Order: sequence, then structure tokens, then C-alpha cells
Amino acid sequence: MTTPRTAQTAERTGPPEVIKAVPVRHPGRWVAAAVVLVLVAMLVNTLVTNPRFGWNIIGQYFLSSRVLTGLGYTILLTVVAMAIGIVLGVLLAVMRLSVNPLLSGASWVYIWFFRGTPVLVQLLFWFNLAFLYPRISLGVPFGPAFVHGNANSLITALAAAILGLGLNEGAYMAEIVRAGILSVDHGQIEAAQAVGMSRALTMRRIILPQAMRVIIPPTGNETISMLKTSSLASVITVTELLYAVQLIYSVNFQTIPLLIVASIWYLIMTSVLTIGQYYVERYYARGAARSLPLTPLQRLRRNLVITHDRLAKQPMQPPGESGERR
Repeated sequence: MTTPRTAQTAERTGPPEVIKAVPVRHPGRWVAAAVVLVLVAMLVNTLVTNPRFGWNIIGQYFLSSRVLTGLGYTILLTVVAMAIGIVLGVLLAVMRLSVNPLLSGASWVYIWFFRGTPVLVQLLFWFNLAFLYPRISLGVPFGPAFVHGNANSLITALAAAILGLGLNEGAYMAEIVRAGILSVDHGQIEAAQAVGMSRALTMRRIILPQAMRVIIPPTGNETISMLKTSSLASVITVTELLYAVQLIYSVNFQTIPLLIVASIWYLIMTSVLTIGQYYVERYYARGAARSLPLTPLQRLRRNLVITHDRLAKQPMQPPGESGERR
């Protein structure tokens, strides 16, 4: 005797029905995309139709010798100040972690002072150092001096900008390096001491190479920030990028076009630094991640291949779909 369940099973002995997957609708995404497209269209429209932007003036001065000279001083200030900041930051971080209270206390006072006062104030202080010390001497402490010099001749505007930016950056880099050192497992330090490695050798061979994964990202951000902070040197008449365009528009009164020139150059330099930071982070990520992140070119190539494969696939029509179902 056939039960109802057996009869139902017998009726389903034919080919299984094709499951039609219905994609989930996301109307909010389309609304957000439409809003973004409208805003972008409005921005492009005002950039093209507003003659006050002065794109012809921008093209005229973008590669001028005065702007390129200011660009060179901006790059010089960024590189030298960051070099001073990194070296000083490593030294201050090691001193801060020292068991010697005099070294750790001196490092703490330095960091407290330079992080607690604005960098603009520090630039003005170094630029006016001759009011405190008209002559600068080098020699034995509390003893005879061997080298003498005029402070106005030694501390020029460029030297004051480098000192102000570099010494200020050293305080921030000290905290970044200290955080990186503290991120290393203490067990590795104990293992290095167990095999007879000195503290300095352990710091150079064991701790700092592993701490670089933590140090590099904020250091890259500090470099980009230093590139823009260097514009403060215009206050003490250093002819960097911003001050160069200020000198130009103070004569021809084309303020907005010249500021756009400076902004475009800053965007170009920050973009280059961002790409460099990405590759440095990727280099130090070796051994810490199972797979390295894709480079921008690799990511672009992968997206192109995926798009090509999707377009190449033809939709498969299930059997029996074209005719009537019996």
C-alpha cells in the first residue's frame, strides 16, 4: 500500500527545479551614489565655469622658477627636520626607558616642554635667539671657549626653521619610538639577555627591527604633517613654497590662483609620501602577516581581471526555461 508521503516522493523523481536567486536590493546605496554624483557634478561645474579661479594664472606660475625654488626649500626643511626628529626621537625614547632616573627625567622634561609649547612659538624663539645670546661660543663647559660667532650670522632664518621644526619633531618621535619599543614582547628581551647580548646590542638587533612595524605608520603620518607644518617657516621669512607664492601675489594680487598653485604642489608631495609610506609598511610587514597586502598596481590588475571575467561569462539558460513547463 502506498502512503501519501511515498506518493509525493514518487512525484519528485524528475529533475530538480532550478533555484532562482534574487539579489537583495539596496536602495540606500543608489540614493547615496546619486547624491555624490550630483555634488561632484556641481563641483566640476563651478571649477570650470567660475573665471575667478584663474586657471590661466595657475598654469602660468605652476612651474615658475620662484615657485620651484620655494618647493625645493619645503622639501629641504621636511627632510632635514625629519632626520633630526627621528635621530633625536630614538635617543630620547631610549633615555626615557632607561633605569637611570637622571636620563629618564631629562628625557621626560624635554618631551614635556617641546610638546607643551606651539611650534610657531618655538620658530619665533629660535629666530630671535640673538636677543638672548648675541654671541655663541663653543668650548669647555665653565671653562675657556675656542670658537666664537655672531648669533645673527649663525642662526639664519633657514637654520632657525630647521632647529625649531627638528627639535619639536624629536619630542613627538620619542613617544612614537617608545610605543614601538614597548610593543615588543618582553620575553624576547629576556632571551637576548640569556644568551649574553648587551642592552645596546639587544636594542639594535632584537627590539628596534620588530618595533619598526609599529613605528613606521605614525612616522609616515608625521612626515606628511611635517611637510605641511613647514609652511609656518614663512612667518620667519624662509622662502619656502607658501612664502614664495605670497611674495608673488603680493605684487600681482592674484591671491586665489597662487594659493591653488601651492595647494596642488602640497597635494602632489603628500601623495608621493603616502605611496612611499605604503611600500615601507609593506616591507616591514614581512614575517608578521601570512600574506602581504597587494600593491596598488596589483590591486588594479586584479580588479581588471575580475571585471573581464564577469563580462566574458555568458548567462547560462537552464533547461526547459525557454518553453512552457509541463
